[in-house]
Amino acid sequence: MTAASQWLHATAGRIATNAHSWMQAVHWIADRAAKGDYTPARANGPKWGPTTLAIAEEISRLKECRPGIDYLARKLTVSVRTVKYHLGMLRETGLLVYRSKGTRIRGAGGRASVFERTIPASFDAEHGIRTIGEGATRRPVGAAAEARKALGKLAKKASRKVRRNRRRTPVSGRGRCTLMQGGTSGTSSAAGTHSPPESKLASGEGKSPTPKSSKRGPRSLNLVGRRYQLARELIQTVPWLNRASAPRIAWIVRHVADAGWTALQVQAAAERLPLPERGAFRPSGLLASRLASCHLLYNTPERRRVLVEDWQDSRRQEQDRHQDTTLTDLAEGPRSVAARRAMDEAFAAISGRLAADTTLVEAGPLVLEDLSRAEVAAMRADAMRDPSLILASLDLLGERDTRRLYTSRLVDQTLALEAINARRTNLAPAF
Repeated sequence: MTAASQWLHATAGRIATNAHSWMQAVHWIADRAAKGDYTPARANGPKWGPTTLAIAEEISRLKECRPGIDYLARKLTVSVRTVKYHLGMLRETGLLVYRSKGTRIRGAGGRASVFERTIPASFDAEHGIRTIGEGATRRPVGAAAEARKALGKLAKKASRKVRRNRRRTPVSGRGRCTLMQGGTSGTSSAAGTHSPPESKLASGEGKSPTPKSSKRGPRSLNLVGRRYQLARELIQTVPWLNRASAPRIAWIVRHVADAGWTALQVQAAAERLPLPERGAFRPSGLLASRLASCHLLYNTPERRRVLVEDWQDSRRQEQDRHQDTTLTDLAEGPRSVAARRAMDEAFAAISGRLAADTTLVEAGPLVLEDLSRAEVAAMRADAMRDPSLILASLDLLGERDTRRLYTSRLVDQTLALEAINARRTNLAPAF
């Protein structure tokens, strides 16, 4: 049967009503194959034999005809390839047809194919079996009288268990090996062994005519290894490629890797245009689009060197612009007119309170050791609400004692606000 006819909707046979009837058809095909009427389509594969019958017998025991290839290989102690060959012969003879073909799903494992055990139409024609119904679901209702004897012989074969001949010799074709060189050999190997005389033994001073070759150095990478090496370097060095798949990146950079590009050159080519603001949704797709035809455009080391220098210059300029923008924003303060007005009012209130507050001046010099823990905590809380107290303390106590009293964090915050206020007074109003 052709490959197109090995499906349930296209087969000319009928579904077997039970496993015994199906095994009768299997043994009938085996007899025809022994006579030379059937030759497998695969010329370099195994022929129909006891292994085919054993696989068919295991399939006949299944409630649902969904044989796993690995299961059959373990059950019959054969290779997976052998099971595939014999399943192909069962399909070619019309004994098995696909109900659904198996698939391979990445990460979820493969799904086994689902078969239907069918009896070929040639089996019914030779034995005069009468059927009712249409298509693959037709059922047998009788057989020709002259074919009953042949059907009886096939029934006896189907009822017997298939036995395969055991392999009498090991795979290697050698005898069993024991500790004393025994086994299949009847004579001792030590009987014919003679030690050389002392005069013929080497003194250790001469050189061997076949000196040992020096150890081989580190293995050099081939093209595929170089692609994977470049892919791993890119995943480690390029931030937006840190979650990409190494095999996918190796496939994308195959052209530039074969041309001798380095990871820095690939990054320069990929980032010569600004990256999307939202980030790389598919890093591998972005890299593939950025590297398209780059191996043809930058086909010399000099061009790639210029590409890397331009990319490094653009990165330095971007960092300088970012730093200048940050310093300008800190120096100018808020850009909103309402925020600047509120900031001016706050600094004006602090300055007015500082000018009107003479409490520390009248009280005389303050001794920090005389203050209790509760008083120090209260003064720090007042300074957090009113920074002018810290400015007044700087004038009276000095910076050292002020930092001891109010902590360096509060003092630094107050000085920063004072510096911003001093810079703001030099700017012209925006309204």
